[in-house]
Amino acid sequence: MQAFWHTLSMPFFVLAPLAGVTDPAFRRLIAKHGKPHAMWTEFTSADGLCAPGRDRLLRGLAYAETERPIVAQLFGAKPDMMERAAALVAELGFDGIDINMGCPDRSVEKRGAGAALCKQPALAQAMIRAAKRGGLPVSAKIRLGYDRNELATWLPALLEAEPVAITIHARTRQEMSQVSARWDAIAQAVDIRDRLGAPAYIIGNGDVTDLADARRKVRATGADGVMLGRAIFGNPWLFDERRTLADVPPAEKLQVLLEHTRLFDELVGDIKSLDTMKKHYKAYLKGFDGAKALFLQLMNARDVKEVERRVCAPTLSSEHYPGQPQGHLRVEQHDQQAHDL
Repeated sequence: MQAFWHTLSMPFFVLAPLAGVTDPAFRRLIAKHGKPHAMWTEFTSADGLCAPGRDRLLRGLAYAETERPIVAQLFGAKPDMMERAAALVAELGFDGIDINMGCPDRSVEKRGAGAALCKQPALAQAMIRAAKRGGLPVSAKIRLGYDRNELATWLPALLEAEPVAITIHARTRQEMSQVSARWDAIAQAVDIRDRLGAPAYIIGNGDVTDLADARRKVRATGADGVMLGRAIFGNPWLFDERRTLADVPPAEKLQVLLEHTRLFDELVGDIKSLDTMKKHYKAYLKGFDGAKALFLQLMNARDVKEVERRVCAPTLSSEHYPGQPQGHLRVEQHDQQAHDL
């Protein structure tokens, strides 16, 4: 049940599951402009997938063939529900299942899921084994521990259940994202795995800015791969080996902003508010003059057509983006003066 994992080049770089961010529209955009070695969905409730009225959840799990290998991330604390959800995910054609054992959201923890599982290693083991019965390779995403680094006991317990990979967000649950990621702990995890002779891949996660940074962290820790998350905001080119965000002209960013908006409307616009896109707009527009004024206009946009009118307004003048009518997608370029919004 290792499937795609053994086809990955070493080290490998994968896209993190980001709630409210890595939905079907954004994943499809990323697959086109800078595809990672593998992609994760947003996390999805295993219990919800086993309940009536799961159509909305299934829409969130929709994927395109261009996204493969694609891993469905599930959360829950009931092994029987996880087994049923894993079987459904296998029927949907996913390449793998990942269990969220690191989410610090209190509503998730109240169900015994997410980061709460690091307090119950036996249940965490049972969740992995239950998911494996669904027939797909199973990985887990964890934190260092709940209120302190507990890798010395937490990680061996998980490795005993033989997941194919473990992604470690290098902070504790209590630290949230309020301290710098502790990448020395990723090196510790690699050492624990090696001493136990476990076959699982170790993937580091936390505060990774780009692929160059990811490679530095691999060299420093011995991790097999790196999962990049927040760096994807405004940068669907993140995993493109041929260019960096600095290489992308503002006009192209606007073109992709529109492409993202249209995909959002097409794929999830009937189940998600356009407000979801506004955090993306802020990221796309960062780095050139006129961005703040346009962002404020987009904050008030009510539909895709209005976004198109605002972005394509001829009053935003300068470089023309190839393939667009004259007078559209024009912005002032100031590479030397990037303005925060």
